[in-house]
Amino acid sequence: MLQMPGMEAEMLRRAKVIQGVAEALSPVDESSPDAGHYKSSWSTDSTARGGRRRDRAVGYVRNNAYYARWVEYGTERVHAHHVLLRAAQLGGRNQ
Repeated sequence: MLQMPGMEAEMLRRAKVIQGVAEALSPVDESSPDAGHYKSSWSTDSTARGGRRRDRAVGYVRNNAYYARWVEYGTERVHAHHVLLRAAQLGGRNQ
């Protein structure tokens, strides 16, 4: 049951909800030459062979901007935004 096409479709649907919330929460630095790049770099994917044992459907939400890690977790000089964490928390409630 965990690998059925319907389960994978549901995981992808949930990932898209979280992606939408992440895009809404994404900070945009208007003074940057590539303003909005982080916000437009969100993507989703799913597979029926996920999990540690590759026995279940999973959905993935990713940001492909090279600096996404620093936006999420912060640095010594920049505070953490926790965009994906907050999106997962809020998106999980709005399903």
